[in-house]
Amino acid sequence: MKKFIGKFHYLTQDLPNFSHLQQATMACNAGANWIQYRCFSKTDEQMLEELHQIAQVCDDWGTTLIITQHYHLIKKADIQGVHIEDMDADLTIIRNKIGDDKTLGASANTLQQIINHHKNTADYVGCGPFAHSNTKPNNETHWGIQGYTNAVAQLHQLNITVPLIAVGGINLNNVEILLQTGIYGVAVSEAVNKAINPQQTFKDIYQSIY
Repeated sequence: MKKFIGKFHYLTQDLPNFSHLQQATMACNAGANWIQYRCFSKTDEQMLEELHQIAQVCDDWGTTLIITQHYHLIKKADIQGVHIEDMDADLTIIRNKIGDDKTLGASANTLQQIINHHKNTADYVGCGPFAHSNTKPNNETHWGIQGYTNAVAQLHQLNITVPLIAVGGINLNNVEILLQTGIYGVAVSEAVNKAINPQQTFKDIYQSIY
């Protein structure tokens, strides 16, 4: 089943003075067509309360809502899909639980992980990190521009077609050059959420993609 995959994956994050609902509302007002709710600070009940509110905002704007990791909540709110950050997760098990109609994305640090996710029914793969990120710190080697260029070329040789989303330390200054590598899109969080003017920064990145 072919799914809509946005080219600009906007991720909410746990911030003290800028709630997930406020972030999602800001993004929708700025034209978001894809929002990933990424929360690790609340209970299931607290997340569901917030998700119902965010889902209503997204529904009003026709925006796709994805939840990070918590796939057990996907059928308890109006959520269109899940993104799995566990690189070694068995996506076939998760696919069976969420159903074919939901979008399933996954994170990857290596080409082999991308290939595995593709085989296991991922609709898209977020790969990287491109550069240093405070949102999701890790010790993995930064891909840089060359890393994405190589990955796109190798997948083409293997005749594997899966939307690749560049992740990790991405901001307005590097979006256009990343897209020139042949990747499908980019994921951004901190560059928007911690900007002086988040809504304008969102619009600037959106316009550089679309």
